[in-house]
Amino acid sequence: MPPMRSWHNDHLVCFMDSHLGGQSIREAVIPFVAVEADARPLYRQIYDGYRMAILEGRLRAGQRIPSTRALARELGISRLPVLTAFEQLLHEGYLEGRAGSGTFVATSIHDMQDTTTPGVPSVLGRSSRKRGIAVLPAPGSSEARDPKTGLGAFRVSLPALDQFPHKTWARLVTRHARGMPIELMAYGDPAGYLPLRHAVADYLRTARAVACDASQVLIVSGSQMALHLCARVLLKPGDAFYFEDPGYPGARAALAATGATLQPVPVDGEGLDVQSLRSAKSPARAVYVTPSHQYPLGVSMNVPRRLELLDWARRHQAWIIEDDYDSDYRFSSRPLGALQGMNGAAQVIYTGTFSKVLFPALRIGYVVVPAPLMEKFIAERLALDLFPQTLDQLVLTDFLCEGHFSRHVRRMRAIYQSRRDTLVREINARLGGLLTIVNSDAGMHLTARLPSGFDDVDVVRLARARGISAIALSSCYLTNAGDPGLVLGFGGVPEEDIITGVQTLSEILANIAMRARAS
Repeated sequence: MPPMRSWHNDHLVCFMDSHLGGQSIREAVIPFVAVEADARPLYRQIYDGYRMAILEGRLRAGQRIPSTRALARELGISRLPVLTAFEQLLHEGYLEGRAGSGTFVATSIHDMQDTTTPGVPSVLGRSSRKRGIAVLPAPGSSEARDPKTGLGAFRVSLPALDQFPHKTWARLVTRHARGMPIELMAYGDPAGYLPLRHAVADYLRTARAVACDASQVLIVSGSQMALHLCARVLLKPGDAFYFEDPGYPGARAALAATGATLQPVPVDGEGLDVQSLRSAKSPARAVYVTPSHQYPLGVSMNVPRRLELLDWARRHQAWIIEDDYDSDYRFSSRPLGALQGMNGAAQVIYTGTFSKVLFPALRIGYVVVPAPLMEKFIAERLALDLFPQTLDQLVLTDFLCEGHFSRHVRRMRAIYQSRRDTLVREINARLGGLLTIVNSDAGMHLTARLPSGFDDVDVVRLARARGISAIALSSCYLTNAGDPGLVLGFGGVPEEDIITGVQTLSEILANIAMRARAS
């Protein structure tokens, strides 16, 4: 069946998958591009048509573009204006060429939004010059990706997937897939597979000083579900909850989904400013914190401030949601104990995930729930998806109990420290005066501030056009406080890619600074 050509303006390009010899071949169909007798040059009409189609999502990332020769022949014009338009689109990052394959819409293009174009809304936080209102895509969906590996520098929250013990995991999967008992193929426990809950409780007591047993552990599908459950149990429309500012946008969205009112609390060099809680006129129902490794600034809450926070929660009968998302990796000291394990922490709900320690597709996290709330959490869990899927729980149980997890964490800590050191060295060598590192003591990302006057959203847009991922620090703020900056992940980035990535960032920032001086 021949490909059908669309002659509608809202379908510039369509594709056909033809199957030859068992292989799917994606073919670009010649688009209809309106070329009119107006004052604009032909190349500008072609450029504008493709650019708008890309920004509006009608041309999607990775779609193949017809050759300049074929397009010129279809339009009945000289090839020169088509070449000029395509060269400009390639230069600006809307298109990318692949050796031996042709020209494609850039793989990172779904995040590029030109805020100067009427009718094209931006998904980034500063497009309206008001922070904290951006709806951010899921982690990983918004960041530049290498067309071969699907990964990119500097993606945040991505572990070193190339270093994962794939053979060991595959062996455990095979073991359980072949011999799963019939009873485990039926409906499971909504709280999770009991041996896994025991293994998680043992690990948290030993490694994180969490005060818990298996009866308090609830297995969930990642940290986002954990936060959704916390919101559904603790908050109702009209309730207020405190949130770190800056803070993790994903947690902010999950907790606000109930209709509760979010109240930002500033973060300084010692973590959440508890004094701001004490001075508030109307105490909130709950407070969300990342005390071991604050996201995104990377600071740790000291012991006096932790005790202040626990005292505040006790006095006001408020709940503390502790997100311990990547506490296994500290480089300047031993991992810090959890807030939940301190004396007087009966009102702390502790959440964590294996997605960042192992791999994101695993989708297994956990909540350590105070005993009085466990029944309510299980009821909400039943309302969402009955129970977690069983096979991965079986595999993870063995991975923990047989010592593979502990070995993996020790090995990865050394790898991440080496990658962190490379990133810090390259930033200091190439970007002195343009990026100032805030903290790099732990985790798989660091945050660096830009000079006053830089627009971090614009930097992120330009970086993504060059295949480099970054998160604008401003998108993590709810208020207008704080300097512009970049959140850069290094965990899933090989050292050679860190070096080339920093070089690209240095070119981008140097060009911005040069234009600023010229103007």
